[in-house]
Amino acid sequence: MADAKNTRSSRENGTHDKQSRRQPWRPVRKLEAPPAPPGFIYRWIRESMLGEMDAANVSRRLREGWELVKSTDLPAELRSLFPALENGRHQGVVHNEGLLLAKMPQETVDERNDHYAQKNAEAIEALDNNVFNEAARDGRYVRFDPNRSSSVTFGKQ
Repeated sequence: MADAKNTRSSRENGTHDKQSRRQPWRPVRKLEAPPAPPGFIYRWIRESMLGEMDAANVSRRLREGWELVKSTDLPAELRSLFPALENGRHQGVVHNEGLLLAKMPQETVDERNDHYAQKNAEAIEALDNNVFNEAARDGRYVRFDPNRSSSVTFGKQ
């Protein structure tokens, strides 16, 4: 029995995981998310603000195609860094100060971005046409021309 005690190594002799995995200190970034799996994008979705639940926002994002990320979806080494809700409607979902982690396929994100870029371009064109038509009568409006150049001189030319 005494031999068994002598063959055991003490905790002090071994290298602890915390020491071998030491990372340099850096400030906490509240919106930092774990790396997303290939082909997906992660995003934080507001669940509550100032203690008030925002179920409408979560519902709207889910209808857009975002899926909530469960803690079990993360690699084991990241689960302690990104806690999951312990109870409630979104139990098991990764959360951070009123935000829920969600994912969407990259292809869907690209389609969504293209849709909003098109809507933005249409709105700018409509505004330009509306303002131009109203102000063209008295000459106060000059339509933006990216190829136009001007120079400013001071004094005599």
